[in-house]
Amino acid sequence: MAGSSAPWIGSAYLFLQSTCKTIVLPSLYESSQTKPNVFKALKLALADSTGSVNGVEVLKVHCSHPHLIVQLKFCKQENCRRFLRSYREGALQQSLQNHLQLSLAMTTVPLEMELKAGKGHLDSMLKDEDGCLECIYREKPDRLRDEEIAELEECLKSLLVHQSINNNTAVKDCASLTSSSLPYPSQGSSLSSQVTFLFQGQEFANRTLTPDDHQKFAKLVSKKWKQVGRSLQKSCRALRDPVIDNLALEYDREGLYEQAYQLLLRFIQSEGKKATIARLIAALEENGLLSLAEELLGLHANEDCS
Repeated sequence: MAGSSAPWIGSAYLFLQSTCKTIVLPSLYESSQTKPNVFKALKLALADSTGSVNGVEVLKVHCSHPHLIVQLKFCKQENCRRFLRSYREGALQQSLQNHLQLSLAMTTVPLEMELKAGKGHLDSMLKDEDGCLECIYREKPDRLRDEEIAELEECLKSLLVHQSINNNTAVKDCASLTSSSLPYPSQGSSLSSQVTFLFQGQEFANRTLTPDDHQKFAKLVSKKWKQVGRSLQKSCRALRDPVIDNLALEYDREGLYEQAYQLLLRFIQSEGKKATIARLIAALEENGLLSLAEELLGLHANEDCS
């Protein structure tokens, strides 16, 4: 293929479509609320397929209903081989389904995938790995990375660096990295730096939500769990309206406790250390749930929620 003096560069298009009628990937990507989460899932799945976050580059994402079409650029033949094997074995599909499920807070995101390079449909020749490589190598990238993709990439890089620091060393001074966590850097910055907050004229220390907070909320919020969820969604894109509605349906038989519990679970899973008591108290205040707020802050431990 390529001579030893020239870098190995090729391009391909990955076509994605959800087999669930209620999940339309192009619409999710076109929405400013869910686009960062879809992109995050895509990049993490591609990293899984090659073993590196730099194994394959996303140049542009096209929305062509019902398909989401991802233009890929490969800069090393060995990375392309890993990608092809992951794609052929179904590992890429499973990884992307899992990452989309987590990023979008959905129960499942079933997918169909198709891989093309030029006029070649690679799905019909996946057993011929060298043939696939030749098709991808012949298809040189026709564009530079899209500006929007570059912005999304930078946010994701900051998040991965932050996670690496947390996993390997006990670094306390990482607020600037936390603030770059997807999908909303500026919002995360103000929240993560909030050490104290005011409630009814009193100052309280901000902290990450605890299991005890979680259980009290689920027990006492009652029918207003949806309203609280919609207040939280202003600063947590994982709690958009379809997610809240799905929780109501999925846990209808289990009752209000489980619905409220699952709502706050989505918030905690999505926001991590930024799922703080200050954010929850603000949502409770907005919906007139002052007794529950007082309960969570330990002001009136025996008082039921109004």
